[in-house]
Amino acid sequence: MTDGNGGGGNSETDIIGSASEIIKDRFYFATLRVRPKSTARTHYFSIDDEFIYENFYSDFGPLNLAVVYQYCTKLNKKLNSPSLAHKRIIHYTKFEPKKRANAAFLVAVYSIIHLKRTPEEAYKPLISGINSAHPFLPFRDASLGSSSYNLTLLDTLQGLHKAILHGFFDFENFDLDEYEHYEKVENGDLNWIVPRKLLAFSGPHSKSKIENGYPLHAPEAYFTYFRKRNVTTIVRLNRKIYDAKRFLDAGFEHYDLFFSDGSTPSDAITLKFLAIVEQAKGAVAVHCKAGLGRTGTLIGAYLMKHHKFTAAEVIAWLRICRPGSVIGPQQNYLEEKQAWLWSLGDTYRSRERTRYITGYAGPSTMDIGNSSSHRYLVGNVVGDNNNIEEENEDEITQGDRLNEIKARRIQQQQQQQQQQQQPHPNLMYDPSTPFQHVRPAITAPVNIPVQDLSSAGLRHFYTPIAAAPSSALLSAATRKPRSYISSAASMMKTPIYPTGRYLTAAVNNTGATLTISDSDNREQVSGVFFRAIQRGKSTMGSNASIIPTHSYYTRSKSSYSKY
Repeated sequence: MTDGNGGGGNSETDIIGSASEIIKDRFYFATLRVRPKSTARTHYFSIDDEFIYENFYSDFGPLNLAVVYQYCTKLNKKLNSPSLAHKRIIHYTKFEPKKRANAAFLVAVYSIIHLKRTPEEAYKPLISGINSAHPFLPFRDASLGSSSYNLTLLDTLQGLHKAILHGFFDFENFDLDEYEHYEKVENGDLNWIVPRKLLAFSGPHSKSKIENGYPLHAPEAYFTYFRKRNVTTIVRLNRKIYDAKRFLDAGFEHYDLFFSDGSTPSDAITLKFLAIVEQAKGAVAVHCKAGLGRTGTLIGAYLMKHHKFTAAEVIAWLRICRPGSVIGPQQNYLEEKQAWLWSLGDTYRSRERTRYITGYAGPSTMDIGNSSSHRYLVGNVVGDNNNIEEENEDEITQGDRLNEIKARRIQQQQQQQQQQQQPHPNLMYDPSTPFQHVRPAITAPVNIPVQDLSSAGLRHFYTPIAAAPSSALLSAATRKPRSYISSAASMMKTPIYPTGRYLTAAVNNTGATLTISDSDNREQVSGVFFRAIQRGKSTMGSNASIIPTHSYYTRSKSSYSKY
């Protein structure tokens, strides 16, 4: 590895000579102590302070699918830019181990996606020459304390590569807006792990509300999205916070496979989960409390059985899709069960010893094993003691801690938006309350009911949104719902954000009244959440902060893709 301007020579020749060459005489990766300056022959850039991993505890990567897409698009633009056509392009990073590991991950991912290299071929230039003396810091889980499992840089590359081979990620058809929208807590906190098959999401609650700064969604908040994405089955892994009958009455299958937060599933629970997913008519949405530990573990077991991922590969893919997945002993559990799950998969595919009897009108059965088959029920019939236990309602679990961290992120984002927001010229700015502007009296018509509101009790909220959708996209009326990872045949690029959208609210001592000035064709989860508030079902008081309905990216897709 080069010391760059710090010790091993500060000339451009020294930097090029000790950097990793990714594309001959064109693209390089270097680690430098001092920020370099671009010259007439060389262009330097860094992403260390541009793409930031949002950690839970000591975890620091790998960066998620949105960043993978953005980085590859960014680098493609540089390589295809006429102004840089005759320059060598060097992606440089600092000696800080965490930033260096994430930077190297993105460089190698570009080699896999766009240069069609294997993980080993993409990894080899990064550890050649001087770089071999400085190994990359392995990634770790989102838990407290020391790490019990190291996920290497090569593991992450192999996990992404296998996902691409199985069609789980298609760069050309990746929908950045969809991914970034639905991964937000206020919009459902969900991620597709296997497109059109397995969805991970944070556990619903009995009603939609904001609790300790964290948006909670009732089951009804997910109905529209689930139906449009052909989700037919919900699997709950945590204690019963909402009534499953609400999903059942809406036409969904619902199963309970409880095991304690932070623990690993029994073999019986794992087998039940696998059978449920295999027999589901459509996609399966899986949740625990935060949708990370227990959820990631069982989804990982399915990928290992049916797609022969190694434990390291499946952990890597889960974290690239949904950062923070698989925690603590759950990592070691997947390692220990790898041979068993592969064997189950071989048996399933060969059809020699596995027989399925599918019966959606009643419990289903499955025969597995050797000559003495193990028979069990698939359904809400408890067949394992581990499934009977319940978490103490007052107990602070791992999922509670992870959700609390997500709530802090929302508050930090609101504070950043508040600092960037310019005061409205006709309103007096109240710096003590995020997104709030106060004026003594209503002097112009607004699109909210203001009857019986005194001027002293009125506060005006607004969140302006970009008003110009890309002219290259189709009319919003022709938009077709789709997963953010889908086949080219089913996709149609269309604008997601209608013009002139903003949110206004009148708040007095009795609660909040919300009105959105125009409709959103996305059918977002948060729409149900805010409608519940409008009907007076929220426990929010007058001091509760309003979360913008459209805090996600408002850029047109043309900013990041060929369209």
